[in-house]
Amino acid sequence: MGRLTTGRLLVAGARFFSTVLSPLLMPTYGALLVLWTSVLCLLPNGTRVMVLMMVLGITCVLPMIMIGILHHYGIIRDKRLEDPRERTIPYAFAVLCYLGSAAYLHHIHSPLWFIMFSLGGSLACLIVLVVNRWWKISAHATGIGGVVALLYQIHVQGLSAFNLFWVFNATILLAGILGTSRLLLKRHTVLQVLAGFAVGFVCVDLMMKFFG
Repeated sequence: MGRLTTGRLLVAGARFFSTVLSPLLMPTYGALLVLWTSVLCLLPNGTRVMVLMMVLGITCVLPMIMIGILHHYGIIRDKRLEDPRERTIPYAFAVLCYLGSAAYLHHIHSPLWFIMFSLGGSLACLIVLVVNRWWKISAHATGIGGVVALLYQIHVQGLSAFNLFWVFNATILLAGILGTSRLLLKRHTVLQVLAGFAVGFVCVDLMMKFFG
């Protein structure tokens, strides 16, 4: 009975972290970190909240609406997109939303490195879209890999408003918990999780490093 209860708790925890650390939320978490831990924290609160809400709407709400429409018309069977064959249209739309977020950030005259974070996310999403036609790479790991790269670049470029040691390490810890969660739920293999993290990290890191 004890082992059964523990197993259920582990699965429940894995589902919780898979939900709150969904790939759709990663651009918003990234924007949150940018607006409250980097030099942009000096902006007025109202401005930062408005930018955060716009990023949330463009990169999370719009893709969720699209997924709902596709599910309603039977184009996809599972809103969680567990079947790689059903990911093509939602992922392609997500790429467009990431580009839309970058366009919005450019429109409001955001720093180039912030825009590059969004473009790096769109590049990572495009790679995942292509790879998933043959291999189920982890989109969850890709998303959090991009956020880790964002924090790393904020640090190395001297853009942080304070010491990010604990924030960075907490994010690394969450990445490990998320990867473990995907394994516990048997959604991916270890290699698929590691590959996803690498894609997210490298795409955002390179875009911010060389173009930001």
